[in-house]
Amino acid sequence: MGKYFGTDGIRGRFGDFPMTDAFAYRLSLALAKFLQANTDESDEQIAPIIIGRDTRASGGTLEGAMRKGFEASGMSVIFLGVVPTPAVALGVLKHKASLGIALTASHNPSSDNGIKLFNEKGEKFSCSIEGKIEALVDSIDEHYQADEISEPDYVDHDFYGEAFNGLLKESALSGMRIVLDCANGATFKTSPAILKALGADLVLMGVDPNGSNINEGVGSECPNSLSEAVREAGADIGLAHDGDGDRLVVCDEKGSILPGDVLLGMYALDALKYGALGGDTLVVTVQSNLGLDFAVKEAGGRVERVDVGDRNVAEKMRAIGSNLGGESSGHILFTDVCPTGDGLLAAVQLLRMLKSANKPLSELSGGIHLFPQETKNLQVVEKTPLEELTGLQSALIEAKTLLSGEGRILLRYSGTESKLRILVEAKTAEMAKKVMQIIVTEACNGLRVL
Repeated sequence: MGKYFGTDGIRGRFGDFPMTDAFAYRLSLALAKFLQANTDESDEQIAPIIIGRDTRASGGTLEGAMRKGFEASGMSVIFLGVVPTPAVALGVLKHKASLGIALTASHNPSSDNGIKLFNEKGEKFSCSIEGKIEALVDSIDEHYQADEISEPDYVDHDFYGEAFNGLLKESALSGMRIVLDCANGATFKTSPAILKALGADLVLMGVDPNGSNINEGVGSECPNSLSEAVREAGADIGLAHDGDGDRLVVCDEKGSILPGDVLLGMYALDALKYGALGGDTLVVTVQSNLGLDFAVKEAGGRVERVDVGDRNVAEKMRAIGSNLGGESSGHILFTDVCPTGDGLLAAVQLLRMLKSANKPLSELSGGIHLFPQETKNLQVVEKTPLEELTGLQSALIEAKTLLSGEGRILLRYSGTESKLRILVEAKTAEMAKKVMQIIVTEACNGLRVL
């Protein structure tokens, strides 16, 4: 992680540095400098910048500050207003923009906000590019005057709905009852409109944003509410977005929440069935369950793993030619349609599978068997390099011998806390417990654990 950028843009409590209008202004000046320095001199002018936001009250303030900085730098800006984050990525392609900006803090509470950046291809910036932008921000020492700024003219974003054309036939969802939770966030208009146009009978939750209720008791962070609503409505499926709409959480007709890895496996098996999985490879992070590897391998494909973060998933997908990947948290990428994760796109792809199979989701999801897991977080005094802990290394060798290739162990220090995170997966819960005990015993012997 960088000085300002985290795993997914810049994020924090609004009003606290760096999530202030003054910082947003400086960032816009830095981004303008970056674009000017990296634009071909033969181009007469730099392509416009596109900005969208979620429903947080602070979004308008950040939008105004960035508008002021870009316009002071002679840049043209296209404003989308309240839209899902993937609409910003698609808007970059539609308007041939040089940069896309989503003002959102995703699943965080309304007191927070954030800034996500997309390049001219609608892809998230690499860590190295973010580092260059941070250096430019620190080189700028201009005072921000928070003048009264009028609301900009917002352009239509019909192109977002058009991206779904052809995925399902008109009225394909007729007769299907869906509970849809939009988290009082960026999808509160777009997702209901697109699903209704496909004929779905919708029971809506989280579609009354007021600037301060985003993610408040609704959305992907509150799946129990979704489960209860599905059971009460007798619905076929429940779908929940996070605040900016790039994630999806699903529950079946019984109200059971589907693990994100089950969803990823379902998509992969469906794509393999029709020869539509690029490179026959599903890309996931190290957090995903090993059961995915076995299920996908049995179907003729393979799984590639990367570090945590949907940006890392996307980069690996591009490198190996895959068109499907994601995180167990619900960030799922179908790059044939959109260059970044899109919760509604993931939902429509799942609904397409349901209609084709003509089976309830509880039955369709039964083909992915996840391995039992054991997890443990050890509070440590210092983060001693794991390779220096000889006892722990010996324990790992013993544990891997016990697993015999039918399980895995993941050890990593938290990036933000003084904790060692331990994950063990095995074919049986008993084996997972046994291996965890071996690892924890030696970790406690070698580390100063609180």
